[in-house]
Amino acid sequence: QVQLVESGGGLVQDGGSLRLSCAASGRTFRSNPMGWFRQAPGKEREFVAALNWSGSTTYYANSVKGRFTVSRDNAKNTVYLQMNSLKPEDTAVYYCAASSGSKTSRYSTQYDFWGQGTQVTVSS
Repeated sequence: QVQLVESGGGLVQDGGSLRLSCAASGRTFRSNPMGWFRQAPGKEREFVAALNWSGSTTYYANSVKGRFTVSRDNAKNTVYLQMNSLKPEDTAVYYCAASSGSKTSRYSTQYDFWGQGTQVTVSS
């Protein structure tokens, strides 16, 4: 059974930092793209960041570019999201996603496996 388990969420002040982790089990994703999405209350799930199998290609939403960094450790089957200069509008549940294909994408429909989410709350 494939599982993606996020961790590292929490409450942080405006301007603070958090590092999210997503550990995969049940199969390896070292050859596949992975991504991060988020969903704020009353809003649709939106793309945050994604990277290809090696981490050499990364994509970011304009709203987080320059503040967030996505990376991965294929030996640990884990992907990370370093979030700096956090803002109250970054408050959301953050989801990790993994694709069984090869195309790195900003679209949630391209991802086949999802974690349960971790809450990030940024206070002003």
